[in-house]
Amino acid sequence: MKQYLKLIVFVIVLGAITSGLLVGMDLLTRDRIEANREALIKSTILDAHGISYTFANIHDVFEETITVEEIDGLTFYVNDSTGFVSFEFIGGGVWGPIRGVLTLEDDFETIVKIGILEQEETPGLGGIIAEARYLANFVGKLMVPSLEINKDSAPNKDNEVDAITGATRTSKAFELLINESYALHLAAWESR
Repeated sequence: MKQYLKLIVFVIVLGAITSGLLVGMDLLTRDRIEANREALIKSTILDAHGISYTFANIHDVFEETITVEEIDGLTFYVNDSTGFVSFEFIGGGVWGPIRGVLTLEDDFETIVKIGILEQEETPGLGGIIAEARYLANFVGKLMVPSLEINKDSAPNKDNEVDAITGATRTSKAFELLINESYALHLAAWESR
């Protein structure tokens, strides 16, 4: 009985020490994680706008070239020289959230670039949505009347992109997420 009591006390003490270490590490790294998240968003936006930067000057370059506009609780990032507009999107994929940045020309219809910040789709299948080679297919496509991701063999129209082979559900989830986010941001953008 004494051995069991010692074992229970040992497990409780070890659990408390481990929990304390994890909480301490969370507190120590929280600010760094947030700074890295902010730098990732800024770098994705600057890349989409074709603006050069280094990680040493990313915040200054961003401040000098991009205007941040809040409209109806939504955030827009506007390139001061080209008028290109970027905004973040987030929604459900098949296995988890897909979060990214959509950049449009000043007509607010033509895609300049899509960047994926995070996704949890199956590597080699749905995870292809985060690959630059696949996302390049969206450049120049129109968001109106709505973006379509198809798996047919017909030539694509101005608002169509081929689906990812073997990842139909991810392709459809991505299509829905992009179109819903665009509609929401378009309404806010037009109300300004």
